Amino acid sequence: MNLDLLSIGDVNLDVFVNPSESESLCNLNTKECLIAFSYADKIPVKSLDFSIGGNAANNAVGVTRLGVKTSLVLTLGDDSIGNQIIDKLRQEGVDLTYCIQQPSTLSNFNVVLSYSGERTIFTYHAPRSYEFPVQLPKTPWAYLTSMGESYEPFYNHIVEWLIKNPEVKLAFNPGSWQLKAGVDGISKILKLTNIIFVNKQEAEKLTGLKAKDVVNKELLTALSGLGPKISVITDGERGSYMYDGQKFLNCPPLPVDAYERTGAGDAFGSGFLSALIKNKTVDECLIWGTVNSASVIGYIGAQKGLLKESDMDVWVARFKSSGVEVEEMQS
Repeated sequence: MNLDLLSIGDVNLDVFVNPSESESLCNLNTKECLIAFSYADKIPVKSLDFSIGGNAANNAVGVTRLGVKTSLVLTLGDDSIGNQIIDKLRQEGVDLTYCIQQPSTLSNFNVVLSYSGERTIFTYHAPRSYEFPVQLPKTPWAYLTSMGESYEPFYNHIVEWLIKNPEVKLAFNPGSWQLKAGVDGISKILKLTNIIFVNKQEAEKLTGLKAKDVVNKELLTALSGLGPKISVITDGERGSYMYDGQKFLNCPPLPVDAYERTGAGDAFGSGFLSALIKNKTVDECLIWGTVNSASVIGYIGAQKGLLKESDMDVWVARFKSSGVEVEEMQS
């Protein structure tokens, strides 16, 4: 297989729980909200759904559906959860040559509480030593994303591999452990990055800047100053923002009702990156990301609503007819 992309990171099995008895407690001054359950009680559940998750798996499935030949690079457990994950990814047509199931280890597992369109996640990251494949192929693109606490040795191998193979372009979507390490901890990766995908809060954490109400040019410029050639920041209902060294663009979201928001950011990234790999303009990349995200939030889980390449023309036409436009940022 002539691969277009390696998706590198972690994977997990998600179970989505929709409790029928809960309350939200919100502080109007701080806009902080909590979900409340009766202590030591048995809570009825209205629905239960299972889905494969994890940024790398979401990206691999997303770009594969959009016609990008992708191989997934990950380490997971040799258990029933790991077997379910492998079976699902194989059904999606993702190449699994570089997936390693470690004997006598567990796989990652999340419990996702769905409430009013948002989600609260209980996450279990299995203790893991990530294995770097002995012979990783050179591909036009690599997508590197979140890994658990023991990610550093693997990231060091990625840095060495990218330096030896400068023709490989890197898309980077840091996870919680990478963000916790800060710029100093991931500086080598950032300097090798062609395009970075983060949300507004993550961009502020990496740059040390506060954008107040909306993403601005200063935040995008500061993010690109860390190394990435293209910086993309998503900000929920305000849409996405991009700076490629020349243009500052904003793409508002498609006006659709959200059923469940898990995977919206990953869907945006896989749509944008697929368009970029297919040599679309940056405006088209933003539109592909936006409509892919809009489709995903209409379903439970991060992958069910991911668009296929055959769906894209209809969704792009829907975007254009909605009155939403990609615009140059003013500030």
